[in-house]
Amino acid sequence: NHTTFMKFFLLMFCVITVCSNAATQPTQYSVANAHAHNDYNQLRPFYQAYEKKFGSIEADIHLRNGVLVVGHDSDKLVMANTLEKLYLDPIVQALQQNGGFIYGDRSRQLQLLVDLKTEPITTLNRLIRVLLQYPSIIQNETIKIVITGNKPPEESFMEYPAFILFDCDAGKSHSKKALTKIAMLSENFEDYSKWDGNAAMPDSAKRVITAMIKRVHQLRKPIRFY
Repeated sequence: NHTTFMKFFLLMFCVITVCSNAATQPTQYSVANAHAHNDYNQLRPFYQAYEKKFGSIEADIHLRNGVLVVGHDSDKLVMANTLEKLYLDPIVQALQQNGGFIYGDRSRQLQLLVDLKTEPITTLNRLIRVLLQYPSIIQNETIKIVITGNKPPEESFMEYPAFILFDCDAGKSHSKKALTKIAMLSENFEDYSKWDGNAAMPDSAKRVITAMIKRVHQLRKPIRFY
């Protein structure tokens, strides 16, 4: 619902804002830096986040009989909820309305974070075949397709098309070659703090999280806490 949707935004925004206070030159953050986690659970998937101009939207996909079905739990999938219907077709419509840009503000970008819930190689290969039917998306500089969840081994990242990028663990080391295909680094927030966004973040947690953010930013990557 709308409350849950905004809770994810506020938690993400507060984490970034609190930690950015330690920077020597503070960065201005906005909803463009926010991520719509499990977006498909909203009453209006894609559109609620898009209308608020979120910079990142997440869709979990399962490969079922050659179809990419969006949903979290494998036993609760609705076969009609395909990736094409819920996300790719609406993105194409947005591009048409904005003259080839994802947002009316041409400086804004959109990251579609695709979480692979089934076997990575076959699911990703099917996703690529589907995306090849959407040249206006995969050739668009204002859209990034980023793969998370079940991923192929990092040493195989370079084998995938240029329009396929990856989300990897922030706490692990990555080769220089792999980093060229990594769009974002992520961490489980509960591994660092139990802070729920209410009251002030404890100084101990702030120090650890700030250090992680700084390390990731030194790699010139954005960081996501989930």
